[in-house]
Order: sequence, then structure tokens, then C-alpha cells
Amino acid sequence: MAGSFKIDATDMDYRRLNEIVRENVRNGIDEFVLDNVVGQRYIATALKGNLTFTVNGTPGQDMASFMKGPKIVVNGNVQDGTGNTMDDGQIVIKGIAGDVLGYVMRGGTIYVQGDVGYRVGIHMKSYMDQQPVIVIGGKAGDFLGEYMAGGVILLLGMFSGKPDAPVAGMSLGTGMHGGVIYVRGNVPEDMVGREIKVEPADKGDLEAIAEIVRDYSEEIGVDAASIMASEFMKLLPRSHRPYGDMYVPV
Repeated sequence: MAGSFKIDATDMDYRRLNEIVRENVRNGIDEFVLDNVVGQRYIATALKGNLTFTVNGTPGQDMASFMKGPKIVVNGNVQDGTGNTMDDGQIVIKGIAGDVLGYVMRGGTIYVQGDVGYRVGIHMKSYMDQQPVIVIGGKAGDFLGEYMAGGVILLLGMFSGKPDAPVAGMSLGTGMHGGVIYVRGNVPEDMVGREIKVEPADKGDLEAIAEIVRDYSEEIGVDAASIMASEFMKLLPRSHRPYGDMYVPV
């Protein structure tokens, strides 16, 4: 029988917290509120199905790794590795995110209200109708979308705690060989690798962006019209084998 369950994670070891969650999932609980979370790792890792989590605090590394289906809303910041190898579901972060967000992400959506760290979205990939999406409301560190093979990254640069920083760090899209990165506003040439081409988003792109922004705005609680009141640039790989000639003859 479905129901809800509230856990006070104050001074609770991460192993114990995850044991309690899994025990209650087995007992039919599908809605969780986790209060006073401070660094507990692996929350919702490998969980499947129509589960919802409200996390109040700062979860630790590898939250939602290998997750397939649940929805997590974090009222706070998240540490490194959130969404690692995530298959499906949704993560809404009403704060900032650390490094390696969405590593090898294969499906689902991750929405971040603020800034993110380094190497976000690296090795993202899509398969058939699986199209992972990461939306970053603030700014990103170096190597955003590194070795990206599929999916969508939307970088807004709007809700940032770093007003003087560029929208992204160096080596944006390095080694990218699939998928697309959309950036609100201009993209400085010196932050993009030579294997990436940059062009204005066309009508079809803008329609796709608007659809993503509508859902993002509802979840994060920001104005969609203000987000869309700008030009967007599109970053695509020039080749599906950007480094092929370095290792084998072509």
C-alpha cells in the first residue's frame, strides 16, 4: 500500500539512512521527506519506479546514481556525482551542484537552479527514445559536456552567484561527438574546442528549448518568458569521431 514516510537524518550514518529508505520502499512507501540531510551519500541510488523524494539539506556524493524512475527535489545544494549513470527519472536542485553532475547519464532530466562545477554532463549518451537533459540555470566550470555522445545540455547563465565569471569555463564540449549544447547568449570563441562548431539556434531548436524551459520553470519556480527573451547558440560536434585519426588511419 502506497504511503509517505518522513526521516530526520540528523547525525544519521548514510548507510543507516539508505537502509531505512529501502526497507520502506519494500513495504510499499512511495513518498519520502528527508530532513536535515548533511552529506549522506548514495540517496536513492539504483532505486526504480514511481517514487518521490523531498530532500531538505545537502545530500552527499553520488545521489541518484543508476536511478531509474524516481523524482528527487532538493531544497539545497548537492555534492559531486549526482545523477551518475542515471537511467531515468528527474532531479530538481534548488541550489548549486558540484562536479561531475550527470556523468554517463543515459536518460531522465536534471534541473539545477544555480551554478555547477567541473565536468558536468561528460559522456552523456542517448539510446533510441532515451534523451537525457541537463538544464543549468547559472554558470558552469571547465569541461562542460566533455566527450558528450548524446542528449541535451541547456546552459542559461542567469541565476548565478558568479556575476563576473564567463558563462562556462574552458574546453566547453571537448571531445564531443553527439548530442547538443544550447547556451543562452553568446559563446566566447576561446572557451570552445576546435572540434566544436557554434551557430545560432534555429526555429526548431528554439521550439525544443522552449519546451524544456517550460518544464524547468515550473519545477524551479522561475519565469519562462524571461529565459526565452534572448538569443541562444547551438554547439555541435564537427565529427562523430573527433580523435579518430589520432589512433587509427581514416
